[in-house]
Formats: sequence, structure tokens, C-alpha cells
Amino acid sequence: MASPNPFARFAQCVCDGARLMVGVPNYETYVEHMARTHPDQAPMTRTAFFRDRQDARYGAGGRGGFRCC
Repeated sequence: MASPNPFARFAQCVCDGARLMVGVPNYETYVEHMARTHPDQAPMTRTAFFRDRQDARYGAGGRGGFRCC
């Protein structure tokens, strides 16, 4: 198997970094993590993952999080 295009890999790293700066983690990274460390559990759907991360960031369900007001 050929190695990935270096520019594509760099662009993906930049995009991942930008997403993390604004609080949106990468879903594919989450799915890989679940497969590697929790193979007995099904990963959340992309929609559920997004909602969970938003709730964690903005404090839904008593999680704390960031509040602007």
C-alpha cells in the first residue's frame, strides 16, 4: 500500500487542529479510538457524537462547560 499524499495528510492535520480549537473533535478519530480501546462497545453515531461534544462544551445536563452569560 502506498503512503498517503503528504499534502493531504498535512491538510488533514490542519483541519483537525482547527476543529479542536473551536471545540469540534474529529469523529473518525473517535471511531478509531472506540475500535481500538473499546471493541465491545458500538460507537455513537456522527449526530450523537456531535451532540455529546456540544453538550460537554456548553454545559448541558449539568456538565459545567462554557457559558457566555
